Amino acid sequence: MIYVCKIGETRPIKTFAGHQGEVNCVKWDPTGSLLASCSDDITAKKVLVQIWCMKHDKYVHDLREHSKEIYAIRWSPTGPGTNNPNQQLILASASFDSTVKLWDVELGKLLYSLNGHKDPVYSVAFSPNGEYLASGSLDKSMHIWSLKDGKIVKTYTGNGGIFEVCWNKEGDKLAACFANNTLCVLDFR
Repeated sequence: MIYVCKIGETRPIKTFAGHQGEVNCVKWDPTGSLLASCSDDITAKKVLVQIWCMKHDKYVHDLREHSKEIYAIRWSPTGPGTNNPNQQLILASASFDSTVKLWDVELGKLLYSLNGHKDPVYSVAFSPNGEYLASGSLDKSMHIWSLKDGKIVKTYTGNGGIFEVCWNKEGDKLAACFANNTLCVLDFR
């Protein structure tokens, strides 16, 4: 169950039921009108990402392409109401199946399956301009993907699994934290 609550009130203002397994992550889209959730569900042998519409109080898409748990989701900083309004709004999902999926949110369709990691993917992050996606995995690698063609443009390999990746606001540096107690800042120029 996903509850939308108002601070100071004891009951939720909205309740969404749909996932059958543990919900691992929820994220609002840039306009705050859509809420994406991912879980450990295995429904029809596909793990589930759901997108919920606040206006209509229901989910609008079931995204079922992963084969193992989905650990993280991120919205692109693109589409109406963002600094990149002429670019398509995309949702990225990172999974223990070693893939990252990029979704067309409007149609609920898979755009790309990014297949470059060998172990579970724990983190994804869009560049501020919405042109690139960073992914970090337990395989000790961080890949930078072009969203134009879904291909890897750069790779960094460290000495431990990666738990989180993020961009600075200018989009010229990335940070990654590793399982071997290190943090790495990379120049993307």
